[in-house]
Formats: sequence, C-alpha cells, structure tokens
Amino acid sequence: MQIKRKKTRVINVGRLRIGGDNPIIVQSMTKTKLEDPGDFRAEVKELIDCGCELIRVAVPEKKSVNNLRKFISNGIFTVPVVADIQFDHNLALECMDIGIDGIRINPGNIGGQSRITEIIEKARRKKVAIRIGINSGSIDKKILKKNNGSIVDSMVESTLESVRLLEKLKFFNFKISAKASSVMDTINVYEAISDRIDYPLHLGITEAGPPFRGSIKSSVGIGVLLSRGIGDTIRVSLTGDPADEVAASYIILGSLNLRKVGVDIISCPTCGRTAEGFRQVVYEIEKLTGGIRKNLKLAVMGCIVNGPGEAKEADIGIAFGKEKAAVFLKGKVVKRIDKKIAVDEFKKNLKRLI
Repeated sequence: MQIKRKKTRVINVGRLRIGGDNPIIVQSMTKTKLEDPGDFRAEVKELIDCGCELIRVAVPEKKSVNNLRKFISNGIFTVPVVADIQFDHNLALECMDIGIDGIRINPGNIGGQSRITEIIEKARRKKVAIRIGINSGSIDKKILKKNNGSIVDSMVESTLESVRLLEKLKFFNFKISAKASSVMDTINVYEAISDRIDYPLHLGITEAGPPFRGSIKSSVGIGVLLSRGIGDTIRVSLTGDPADEVAASYIILGSLNLRKVGVDIISCPTCGRTAEGFRQVVYEIEKLTGGIRKNLKLAVMGCIVNGPGEAKEADIGIAFGKEKAAVFLKGKVVKRIDKKIAVDEFKKNLKRLI
C-alpha cells in the first residue's frame, strides 16, 4: 500500500514550506520557562539536534515576550519559531514585533472575531504565519450548546467558522489543528475538516498523556490519519521530554514510509531462547543511536530462529547464538565472535557505517 497524500495549499512559516508535496514537518514545544535562560537554551538546542523542524513556545505574559525577544536576537533558533498565545491577544500583537515566524491562537479563548481580525491584519503586514488551534477542552460554549454538546460537530463548526473569517480577510497563510484527547474524536474531526478545506493540517492528540501511553494513543490517531493521506505537520504531545516527542514523530512517519530519518531498530521481543542480557544490549544500542540522523536499519536479534534472516535485511545487524554472535553488514556476515565482545564489534562497524 502506498499512501497518497491529500493535496493541500502551500504556506510559509519562516523558511519552511508546509503543505502540497513538501515533507510532513515534525514539530514540538519547549517545556521550560523563558525565565530560565540556561535551561531554555539547552532545551532548544536538544530539540534542534534531535531533528525538530518547528518549535512552538508558550508566551503566557508580557515579560515572556521580552525574554523570547532576547533568545531570537541571540540566534538560538535555527529553525522557525511559533509563539503560542492563549487568552491575551495583545501578546500575539507584541510577538509579531520580535521576529517570530508564526502565531498559534485558539479561537475558543482569544476573545472573539474582532481580536482575531486584529491579529490577522498585523500578521499580513509582518508576513507571519498563523495556526488556528481548535482544542476539545476550550470550545466556545455557544457553539457547544448549539451542537447539543457534540465535541466533534462543535470542533468542525469552530474550525470552519475560523476559516471563513480568515478567507473574508483575504489571509491564506495559515494552517489548522483540531485536536481532542479522544483518539476517535480526533480522527473524526480531521476527516470531516479535510473533506471541506484544502489548508494544511497539523495533526496530534492533545494531552495524550505520559510517554508510554501517550505514544501509543498518538501513534494510533496520527497514524490512521496519515495513512488516509491527511496531515502536513505533526506533534506527539507527551508529558515528558520534548525530544521524545520528536523521536516518536519520526518513528510514526518512518513506519508509514512517509519519511526516512534516523535509525530504525528491529529487535526480537525476547523469549526463553533469548541470550542472557539481551534486553540490556538492545537498550544500550538504542541509546547509542538516538542522535543519529542518517537513515539506517539496524537488527538486534537474541536467538537463531529469526535472527540471521532479520539481520541480513538490515544495514547492520547482530544475531546472538548460545556462545557466539554473528555481526552482519549490508546482508553479509563480517564476523562470528564470542558474544561477550559482540556489542563492541557491532559498535565499531556502526561507527564505520555512519
């Protein structure tokens, strides 16, 4: 099966072109406060180093604008940066004077159409992109009541209402997100929106949860939508390290053959035949390869049942037997060695490969 992406309009967020035939963009959000300069700088660097292509920053108050201005002026952002604004539309207006590339606003809490209009008019002048972020937890109560409490219908109506307003203002450099904490609600909302508009869509499951649970929910929701050709940017929203969000995003895209970035590790689930200490070997190799951006397929197999076959299909592989281990490179065995030194040999060959 080959996924055929829905053709959407192309927008510009800084130097990024989003939509159309452009790659699906991976984004995340900083979680440290702008008032903690050392931690914030380190987090931004970590995000960029692990492949985050668009960074969103919460701007909750006026002093946050001033702090963000300093970071932008100091050049720590080598990828486009989006200011996330809730409640106070004046913060959005001020952020557009400090060099940000995009503004994310939530129509459900920004204060009505007049304030949205004010933001859009300035965005046009400043050539700033807009993300209209509809969220299941902050739908306009009037819209919710009109739709008899239906989250899906209310989110779709809120989205289309915002789109009509921006089109009336002749502003088209925007993308849409419409995320719910329910996987099925999210899928239903995005499918309905995708049928009605051709603007780029940002996918995610909002408040997905801690890393294990949140990654699964996000993989299901985002994966289903991507498999149906829907989506131009994604974020896996986790209660945890934002670098994990980026890693999970690339794994989702790689699993669907939509983008090939970084290392894909194939490893057996372990059973009674598995070599002793194998699980720790897998964890060690995963940690070792976490920062590699080159597209590589690694196979780390714990026994002789499927090990040699899987390892031969990988760029580099290791398959453990009772006493020995075989190291594979591009499908050929390069060494059969004592399993106690196999990991070190694997690392040497991996280093040569990258």
